Amino acid sequence: MITNPTQQRTLRGHQPTRPRSRVANTVQHQAVLAGRLTPRDKWIARMLWEHRVLTSHQITEMAFPSFRSGRLRLRELYTWGVVDRFQPFVTVGTAPMHYVLAPAGAAVLAAEDGLDVKEMGYRHDRAFSIAHSLRLAHTVGVNEWFAALVAHARQSQRAEELTAWWSETRCARHFGDLVKPDGYGRWRDGDRQLEWFLEFDFGTEVLSKLAGKLAGYAALAQASGITTPLLIWLPTSRREAAARRALAQVWRELDDPRTVPVATAAAALLDPASAHPSPADAVWLPLDAKPGTSQRQRLADLSETWNHLLSPSNSDDEEVRAPESSRPTPSPPAPMPPSAGSPSPPARS
Repeated sequence: MITNPTQQRTLRGHQPTRPRSRVANTVQHQAVLAGRLTPRDKWIARMLWEHRVLTSHQITEMAFPSFRSGRLRLRELYTWGVVDRFQPFVTVGTAPMHYVLAPAGAAVLAAEDGLDVKEMGYRHDRAFSIAHSLRLAHTVGVNEWFAALVAHARQSQRAEELTAWWSETRCARHFGDLVKPDGYGRWRDGDRQLEWFLEFDFGTEVLSKLAGKLAGYAALAQASGITTPLLIWLPTSRREAAARRALAQVWRELDDPRTVPVATAAAALLDPASAHPSPADAVWLPLDAKPGTSQRQRLADLSETWNHLLSPSNSDDEEVRAPESSRPTPSPPAPMPPSAGSPSPPARS
C-alpha cells in the first residue's frame, strides 16, 4: 500500500459520461433522442429555457411522483446532453442541484418550433452564466414561488390549476418600458380565475423603491386598458407591515387606484405543518382592506374581492397582451406538466 497506493480517482463512484458538444449536436444524437425523450422530458427542457434555472427539488415536485424517480430521470437527461447542472456553494449544508438547458435540449426545442438554434437565441455559455449571476438566488426564489403553486395544484382535491406562468425575461420583453415584474401568472379554481403580476421581495430592496413601482403598473393599465392585480410577496410579517404603509401612501396618490389592485403576503404566514404550503393558501391581504381587517384570503378569493376585474382570457396567445417581438419567440410552456405517457402537444410558431 505504501509503494503502490490506491489513487483517489479509483475510489469515486461511477461518473456519468456525456456526449461532447459536437456529438450532442449531430443528427445521429438527435435521432437517438427522438426515441428516448417523453413529453415530460421536453416540458422540462422548455421550462428551463423559459425560466433559466430550476432546482432538482422544484422539477421533481412539479413533474414526478417522488424525488427518487425525478433524480434518476434528470440524471439520464444530463447524460444525454439535454440538460446541464451545477451546484452553488453554500456555507451551511449542501445546495440542491441546479439545472439549465443544454445544447441537445435546445436543438430539440428549436426543431419543435421550426427554428434554428441561433434564431431561438440560445447559447450554452449564456444559459450557464446564471450559475455566477448575482440574481441567482432571486431567480430561484421566484421559480420556487410558482413551482409551489404547480405542486399544490397537482395534490389538490379541488379543481385548481396554474394556467399561465411567464418568466421575468418574457415580462421584460413585453412590458419593460413601463414595468419589470418578476413574473406573470394566472390561477384557476373551479369557475374563478385570477391573473397577476408578481413582485418578489427578498427583504433587501428599499421600500420606497418598491412602492414607487406602482406608478409604472398604473401607466401599464392605462396603456393596455387591462386591470391586472399586483401581488407582492415578502419574507416576514414585520417586513410586510412596513411595506404596506409605504405602498398605501403611494397607492392613494394614483390617479385611479382601482386600476392597480394590490395584495401582500409574507412567507412567514405559510403553515409549516402543511404537506404542500403554497401561495394559494389563505395568506393574502388586499391593500384596500378595511382598517382592522386581519382576515387573510386564499389566492382564488381575491377575484371576488376585486369584483370589478374582467375575467382573464383563456387564450395562451401572447398577442392578447403584448405586441409581436422582432425575434421569433416560442409561446410560454404550459405550467402544468404532461403525464409521462401523454402525446406531445403540437408546436406553435
